[in-house]
Amino acid sequence: SQERSACLRRWYELMMENKEELARIITAENGKPLKEAQGEIVYSASFLEWFAEEARRIYGDVIPASAKDRRVLVLKQPVGVAAIITPWNFPSAMITRKVGAALAAGCTVVVKPAEDTPLSALALGELANQAGIPAGVYNVVPCSRQQTAAVGEVLCTDPLVSKISFTGSTATGKILLKHAAGTVKRVSMELGGHAPFIVFDSANVDRAVAGALASKYRNSGQTCVCTNRFLVQKGIHDEFVEKFAKAIEKELHVGNGFDAKTTQGPLINEKAVEKVEKHIKDAVSQGASIVTGGKRHSLGKNFFEPTLLSNVTTKMLCTQEETFGPLAPVIRFETEAEAVAIANAANVGLAGYFYSQDPAQIWRVAEQLEVGMVGVNEGIISSVECPFGGVKESGLGREGSKYGIDEYLEIKYVCIGGL
Repeated sequence: SQERSACLRRWYELMMENKEELARIITAENGKPLKEAQGEIVYSASFLEWFAEEARRIYGDVIPASAKDRRVLVLKQPVGVAAIITPWNFPSAMITRKVGAALAAGCTVVVKPAEDTPLSALALGELANQAGIPAGVYNVVPCSRQQTAAVGEVLCTDPLVSKISFTGSTATGKILLKHAAGTVKRVSMELGGHAPFIVFDSANVDRAVAGALASKYRNSGQTCVCTNRFLVQKGIHDEFVEKFAKAIEKELHVGNGFDAKTTQGPLINEKAVEKVEKHIKDAVSQGASIVTGGKRHSLGKNFFEPTLLSNVTTKMLCTQEETFGPLAPVIRFETEAEAVAIANAANVGLAGYFYSQDPAQIWRVAEQLEVGMVGVNEGIISSVECPFGGVKESGLGREGSKYGIDEYLEIKYVCIGGL
């Protein structure tokens, strides 16, 4: 474990030494603003640092035996080869969050990066070599969009693979789960979200607006924990919408990710833009109002204006499925119970956010929200120490934190008799 720990630590250090170049690769691959890409690299590297430390804390157990002539031990052993399938929106961090844990546990990995962003995975491989990670421990299999399904199937069905860890859409996750069932593989799934962001009358509205801006528009709305629907209580609804619109217009700048003042890069592809347009068109046709934005940006191609909709209802498409783009729909509600019911009506539950300054309400709502992660008066909640993952159709297992390494370990019970 000490050797694994040292290799992971060195890999972390090399990432930090090369963070500018690694960030430029991300911006070139998926368009996110350079400042966000730099943030991702620091976040990404932090998982290698964290799991370098956790590698030396894989503790077993000695259990008091029921018979005098026996001793009962519990060992933790690596599950074996782990197949790691990652998305394009965090092309570095989604790899290290899984691979850090797998290598710390003693597993080898085969990484299949998203077809849109293979270079980040290959750059990490180059640094893994430099860090002294032995050949064959960190493997990358880039492939074309046409081959993705076939490669995914091989990774999930090959008996030599013991474990699948996937981050991506719920639909793809279900397909991979079916494939993995054939050989009963261990699976970790971090799938789609539909995050509610509830603003109660007791909230500090200015702080709620700042949190809303950060949670919704990071990576142009293309994160699995970004807010997908805003629920705002009637007493402060108008003030929130007005201040949110002003903040969007003043603080967000659409442009090339390499331009220093850009906060909103392009969406990943044409299909992503079309989905945002479809959601807006559907909402407006059912009576929603465009407060700001609402169309493709004058820069053209895959750029879209940050958009805010009001008069939104739960019948609209944008409140029933994940948009994955810069669209913020606001639903007005009356009571706490109504807000919780709307939030929990989804079949997924990754992140949820709410703003309130009522301590009793904070406890009630935090416990009632059917999500794996709750941000209370906070719009950005991901960090290496904290368990990342969802409930319902948002996934299985947790990543990061002291719990993340368990996904890559088997528990073996050893009974020693005849003593």
